[in-house]
Amino acid sequence: MEETTNAKKAPRKSFLKGLKTEFKKIVWPDKETVGKQTVAVITVSVALGVVIALLDGVIKWGLNFIM
Repeated sequence: MEETTNAKKAPRKSFLKGLKTEFKKIVWPDKETVGKQTVAVITVSVALGVVIALLDGVIKWGLNFIM
């Protein structure tokens, strides 16, 4: 029974060590890249919102026309 208890504790240390190693491999973007990506996300979100609003208006108009 003692071996199974030790076997359960060993992977936790190994997991944390592996996690630390993987975090060291992360390459964080610079401020310019973050800025460009932020502008792109906001632009696409606004454009998609406009498209959805237009489709909503057309569908409402079509339903009112039919009724």
